[in-house]
Amino acid sequence: MAVIGTGGMITMKQISVTVVDPVGLHARPATVAVNAASKFKSEVKVSYKGRTVNMKSIMGVMSLGIPTQSEITVTCDGEDEDTAIKTIEDVLRAQKVIA
Repeated sequence: MAVIGTGGMITMKQISVTVVDPVGLHARPATVAVNAASKFKSEVKVSYKGRTVNMKSIMGVMSLGIPTQSEITVTCDGEDEDTAIKTIEDVLRAQKVIA
């Protein structure tokens, strides 16, 4: 999903997904996702229940306490946002956090 800014330019990439892991987004897959996000120059955020944190921070991600069956939104904004959003989605799927 793309967000359109002024002048019709795409300003960021965003996905909304449901966490299916029975334990939620716990430490092991969160660490893998944070490591993946950290490889990109883009700003990467994850949102849950109105709170948004830097997805490059394990403390930030874990502070959200994301349980199973929760909808989260991942947003990437920057020069490599296309690759970043795809990679993070792939990592979350590979870790069986999302379906």
